[in-house]
Amino acid sequence: MNILTIDKLSKSFGTQKVIDNLNFSVPEGSIFGFIGQNGSGKTTTMKMVLGLLKADSGKITVCGETVTYGQIKTNRQVGYLPDVPEFYNYMKPLEYLALCGEISGLSKEETKSRSNELMSLVGLDGVKKRMGGFSRGMKQRLGIAQALLSHPKLLICDEPTSALDPVGRKEILDILQKIKGSTTVVFSTHILSDVERICDHVAALHNGCIAVSGTLSEIKTLHKRDSLLLEFTGSEDIRIFTSDKRIVPLLAHSEKRNTEIIMHGTNIEHIHHTVISVLAETNLCPSKMEIIEPSLENLFLEVIQ
Repeated sequence: MNILTIDKLSKSFGTQKVIDNLNFSVPEGSIFGFIGQNGSGKTTTMKMVLGLLKADSGKITVCGETVTYGQIKTNRQVGYLPDVPEFYNYMKPLEYLALCGEISGLSKEETKSRSNELMSLVGLDGVKKRMGGFSRGMKQRLGIAQALLSHPKLLICDEPTSALDPVGRKEILDILQKIKGSTTVVFSTHILSDVERICDHVAALHNGCIAVSGTLSEIKTLHKRDSLLLEFTGSEDIRIFTSDKRIVPLLAHSEKRNTEIIMHGTNIEHIHHTVISVLAETNLCPSKMEIIEPSLENLFLEVIQ
């Protein structure tokens, strides 16, 4: 079952078309990476999913129900974490969650129980200081707790790690991994290494359309372009290696930096065998030789060029 489905969605601001006939779906129980450059339309798409922005055309369904602009029926199934969550700085976290529970229609008992559970999940258990003294990372973690308070089936996180330091980013990613299975997560970001770490499904937005989508393994298989890295101890060794007539044809898709060369190709086994033969016959011994699998960053750059 798909928790979220977007079908032929379009949105323009004046003469600028931001979203152009967008199509993708989010499977239940997944962490779905919605990636793209800054300004590519990720936040615009999320606002339309939440019914906060009116689409020009197309259809959005959440848990089988159609999203209608200005109505909140489908949002009862959705938790939302903006890139910069705002709080009442004079309040303490449990006071704030109690207010959110009251607004959401939860009983006081359920709100208290759920708040304690979520404060522990996000690593804020026992924190009683006012939210005005929270760090950016603490605010993001409290934002996740607030978004999960009413047991949503879908959690939308819009650039949740973009302004965090490495420790803060790790904390947020670890929390999202913990809730996988119980809540479907749409993780909108331009930090591709974060997506590679926790997401199992990915859609890349470019020029208002999906440039590539699927599971991480499917995308890497379809756009497979492994690389072979060799590092030599001196410039003379790399000169001898690259001047060999069997290596020259392989240099068309290569990068050379000082005593290091990276050779790219779709048939990495052929490249590897050729290189080993040349090394054996020329009596060269690289200090390092390594097959590098394609990263999501490389694949993304490849499909948008």
